[in-house]
Amino acid sequence: MNPHEQFREEVKQNIDGLEQDKALQATSLDWVGTTARHKYTYNFSWMGRPIIQFPQDMVAMQEIIWDLRPDVIVETGIAHGGSLVFYASMLQLIGHGDVLGVDIDIRQHNREAIEAHPMSHRIQMIQGSSIDPAIVEQVKQRIAGKKVLVVLDSNHTHEHVLQELRLYAPLVSVGSYCVVMDTVVEDMPEDAFPDRPWGKGDNPKTAVWAYLKENQDFEIDAAIHSKLLITVAPDGYLRRVR
Repeated sequence: MNPHEQFREEVKQNIDGLEQDKALQATSLDWVGTTARHKYTYNFSWMGRPIIQFPQDMVAMQEIIWDLRPDVIVETGIAHGGSLVFYASMLQLIGHGDVLGVDIDIRQHNREAIEAHPMSHRIQMIQGSSIDPAIVEQVKQRIAGKKVLVVLDSNHTHEHVLQELRLYAPLVSVGSYCVVMDTVVEDMPEDAFPDRPWGKGDNPKTAVWAYLKENQDFEIDAAIHSKLLITVAPDGYLRRVR
């Protein structure tokens, strides 16, 4: 075993240990719930654009992008555009690939900021509902024949995410990922989202569980959320295996 393989094996053992440490997992989840009351994820930006994600998840996405080197990353849900810029910047470093963002309401000030950004040459946007058949058809036309990575981060209700999974997961290339953000909603307190249409029992994680019962092409890559501990996407990193 060469030094690189030895280090990778050590990391694997570390992750196995984290996965088995239920007390540490519970502590990490408590931390997520506590910081959510302070809108912790709103505190970060990437290259000047608010990203509204945990830094840990962005490191995980960087690892996936580096390993896969996708031709296109499709993200539903744009908000301020920080994650679009992040993915575009990773692809810029690789020297390959584009990002396609879909959102039902791209605010004009956000669109202008994204289009003026140095990474805009790798970003395209489509305005419309991610589950509108006409919008899905536009996405399919733009990604035909390409290696695709998908990120779902729009409306977080069970029915919406399940529909997105049925429409977008089949677009993912074998060996690539469909990453479902904010599955952690299922693990949050009952009263965590009083002003939102989603919550415990009705959220991205319940949609993932339902989708995996009807589709055998994906499996949860538990090593990712196990090593992160702090993540918005437990059970949300879905790898296409067939």
